[in-house]
Amino acid sequence: MLRIAFAGTPQFALPALRALLEAPHRVVGVLTQPDRPAGRGRELRASPVKLLAAEHGLDVAQPDTLKTAEGRESLVAWQPDLLVVVAYGLLLPKAALQLPRLGCLNIHGSLLPRWRGAAPIHRALLAGDAQTGVTIMQLDEGLDTGPTLLERSRPIGAHETAGDLHDALADLGAAALVEAIDGLAAGTLQPRAQPAEGVTYAAKIEKSEARVDWNHPVAELDRKIRAFNPWPIAETTFAGETLRIWRASIADASGSAGAPGTLLGVGADGLRVACGQGVLAVSELQRAGKKPVAARDFANAVRIDGQRFGA
Repeated sequence: MLRIAFAGTPQFALPALRALLEAPHRVVGVLTQPDRPAGRGRELRASPVKLLAAEHGLDVAQPDTLKTAEGRESLVAWQPDLLVVVAYGLLLPKAALQLPRLGCLNIHGSLLPRWRGAAPIHRALLAGDAQTGVTIMQLDEGLDTGPTLLERSRPIGAHETAGDLHDALADLGAAALVEAIDGLAAGTLQPRAQPAEGVTYAAKIEKSEARVDWNHPVAELDRKIRAFNPWPIAETTFAGETLRIWRASIADASGSAGAPGTLLGVGADGLRVACGQGVLAVSELQRAGKKPVAARDFANAVRIDGQRFGA
């Protein structure tokens, strides 16, 4: 039985922590980021990982940094054999990486070395990757550069959003993590250096990227709308106001149907919009200050004849 410390913060980390709690190992403590202001009242809110840890009576530490001896006090006191890090949000300095006897393991949401960095799920969708997956890796001082233990892949569905992939990879990663820990403890899994070829970087998503340019091909816009759901949500303009596009699909991959952004009417698949190449069917959208609605409800509420998105 290994003594395992866990470091994580958001929803993505929950399946991994649950899997560790069900495994034949002992979770000796949990690191998570400090409570943050949230909501309209800006009241302090605990992270999802902290809430789950509290349910199970786990010791929780919330240092602002691990770069100081004070910030590492709890980790030192727990004396873990292994530290598991899943979307923690704080950099681990060398002094922290060297504390556990078996080092530090991380679940990364891509098939390394593709999509190192902050937003691998979004970037895989934006790039049109046919598949993605998770990599269980050992942490070093680089950006997702450490040796890998195992990978698990899955195809990216034609209609999957970043939210869909997030949940699927969280579950896939949790199962792979337990398998990797067991293999590491038994000596049946050996770390492998990442190949030098095929390295790409998944830069953090910026809200400014969410604006839709209707001059682009429909396949690219379809990927963008899926990649930015549930955040930051693709957006355009209509009649002088901002409009958010939650869901869409490709109605015509290559045809030309008018000036980009032109509204072509409502079909069974949604509100059809001309793109630089092809036609997009928008099925769910949201006007400023209102709730998301189906395309037909939107078309019934406004005049769409002769109108354009993004004009």
